[in-house]
Amino acid sequence: MAVKPKKDRDAGVLVALIRGINVGRAKRVQMAELRKIVAELGYGNVKTLLNSGNVVFTDGGAGPALAAAGIERGIEARFGVTARVTVVTARELEAVIEANPLVTIADNPSRLLVGFLADAESRALVEPLLNRDWSPAALALGPGAAYLWCPEGVMACGLCDEFSRLLRDSVTSRNWGTTLKIQAAVHALRSE
Repeated sequence: MAVKPKKDRDAGVLVALIRGINVGRAKRVQMAELRKIVAELGYGNVKTLLNSGNVVFTDGGAGPALAAAGIERGIEARFGVTARVTVVTARELEAVIEANPLVTIADNPSRLLVGFLADAESRALVEPLLNRDWSPAALALGPGAAYLWCPEGVMACGLCDEFSRLLRDSVTSRNWGTTLKIQAAVHALRSE
């Protein structure tokens, strides 16, 4: 009797991180409509988290790049909003979380940011920032992400200002608390 291989529960689970929507009055995107956009693209088990553009869904095999492009087009067509979408796999999200070296010094999850980098060029832009003293803030790089510790607050952090200025829309950031909520949503989807 042949043994069935165990189903890889990470395979096919994707996370879309949409940059800059629902901040103030600009770029308003309703989460119910966003779920419809993603479902209409053929993805399954679509769930949104918070109101800041976090979507967890199952992939029919298209992969992160095609998912990102489709969601960007769908948002623009439905809402007239141009927003950069970064899509990571469940495995990539887990790797980003596991690699965070600043979690041991961060005592406030809302002041610990994860900047999901769009590509290798984005990473190259961040690397020179590692050589600067940002005290009391801190910066580290991991697989596909930069980690920013802003103990005095994100708005009062020179590191965050420089990071945003350099990377513009090639990065989307989530605070550590939100990142862990996204991870929990991925785990919930995998257990369905």
